[in-house]
Amino acid sequence: MKIVKAQLERIAVNKKQYPAENLPEIAFAGRSNVGKSSFINSMVNRSNLARTSGKPGKTRTINFYNINDELRFVDLPGYGYAKVSKKEREKWGYIIEEYLNFRPNLVEVVLLVDIRHEPTDQDLLMYNWIKSFDYTGLVIATKVDKISRGRYQKNIKIIKNKLNINDTELIIPYSSSKNINRDKLWAIFQDIIKKSKEQQSK
Repeated sequence: MKIVKAQLERIAVNKKQYPAENLPEIAFAGRSNVGKSSFINSMVNRSNLARTSGKPGKTRTINFYNINDELRFVDLPGYGYAKVSKKEREKWGYIIEEYLNFRPNLVEVVLLVDIRHEPTDQDLLMYNWIKSFDYTGLVIATKVDKISRGRYQKNIKIIKNKLNINDTELIIPYSSSKNINRDKLWAIFQDIIKKSKEQQSK
């Protein structure tokens, strides 16, 4: 997909602050240090559209990115960062839950996990939530450039088993620094958006 426009359209902490429901949205969930911002930058071929930080837990808002006036990438607050208060973690959880429950133009929720580590119990909870709402169950295994190619299948199997994924094809290894599988993911996303438009037109 040729990217001619990619911009941060809106930052929100509740539904009153969301942008108009005029574009299909693909949301990305994952732990605080999984690399969601780097992933978004890589997908839209921008170095600093989504701000990255060396400190996990920096994203405490929902960030809406307009892509070509055709769709939005939605960066959800990262979860699982221990060095914040319980009250703060609950606040982030509510922000995520409100968006996922009340956004009619949300067409897909994608879970990001770090391919180097077994998914956490929180990842499993999030994945089960995603599946319970009949989303595809797509998982992006980030930081694939950090391991040898020979370890790909072993680590993918660990992710598959932890999250109880039936189809290994739903787990896409990805590298933000090397754009590994970037075109494959764009093809998947465009297909998801096409199918959602077809369903709406029926």
